Amino acid sequence: MSSSDNFPPTAPPSLDPPQSAGPRPSSERTGPPPWSGVDHVVEQFARDYLKDRRSERRWRVFFRLAWLAFFVFVFWALLAARNNVPAPSGKHTALIEVRGEISTDSEASAEQLVGALKSAFEDRGSQAIVLRFNSPGGSPVQAGIINDEIKRLKQLHNKKVYAVIEEMCASGAYYIAVAADEIFTDKASIVGSIGVLMDGFGFPELMDKVGVERRLIIAGENKAMNDPFLPQNERQRAYAQQMIDQIHAQFITVVREGRGERLKETTETFSGLYWNGEQAVQNGLADRLGNLDFVAREVVKAEEIIDYTPHENVAERLAKRFGASIGAGAVKALQGLGGIR
Repeated sequence: MSSSDNFPPTAPPSLDPPQSAGPRPSSERTGPPPWSGVDHVVEQFARDYLKDRRSERRWRVFFRLAWLAFFVFVFWALLAARNNVPAPSGKHTALIEVRGEISTDSEASAEQLVGALKSAFEDRGSQAIVLRFNSPGGSPVQAGIINDEIKRLKQLHNKKVYAVIEEMCASGAYYIAVAADEIFTDKASIVGSIGVLMDGFGFPELMDKVGVERRLIIAGENKAMNDPFLPQNERQRAYAQQMIDQIHAQFITVVREGRGERLKETTETFSGLYWNGEQAVQNGLADRLGNLDFVAREVVKAEEIIDYTPHENVAERLAKRFGASIGAGAVKALQGLGGIR
């Protein structure tokens, strides 16, 4: 008898765990633990959170750098514009534009035009200065400053000044123009309007009809003078009338001094009326018909024209708008805190 007859055959060795017919104890179960899913969610949330924070930080840095670049650009452009003055040149006619409303915050302000006038007069190559007008007028104070400076510079440098009217030279613009040695105009230009106004509005009766009560506390009986929500006070109205009459008298004096015997006065000359260019020549408000090229070529005898007008560049406009935004925010903040005005 062989050994195979006495013992049952044995299975070959295996690495697999032995099979059990019954259920396994819980301690022997395989697979991920029950909290592994929660760990995965927390880990994914942490990753997403860190990713968002990094993205937010990058955008914050980007915007800070963008603002820095903007301020550097504005500063550079303003500096370049300040230094951008016409270089000394040969014989030429110096041009200065008087455009739009004459006021402190416009291109036709005294600050802007007086600086241009000084540059034009001081340039040895400029044979004469031409002021070209396209303006309805504006502040008598600004116009008076410019008028006085023209007369001062004319005497100091012994150079002629000519006014050329294109579309319009009215009110405060004409106040400036009479400082010129001669005034040229187109036959269809608008010239004159030698007068002064103080405008406003009032609707106290409407307030009563609507049932709105005006609540105003003042210190000083005239502090609310010409308040549109209150009935007009006759004494205050008379005071305002006297004030603008005095300014009108100053305007008339300047026109008479500037035009001299050339002015053909009538009862309408200083009434605030305006005339076309052809009529203005007839009544002595202007001297001749002519445009800029004609004056440079035939009067000044220097056909080359160099513009001395200060031009506001893109950076200056952006700076003003940005500054205005900051100012508006500050005003709102003050009003919210009960600031006075």
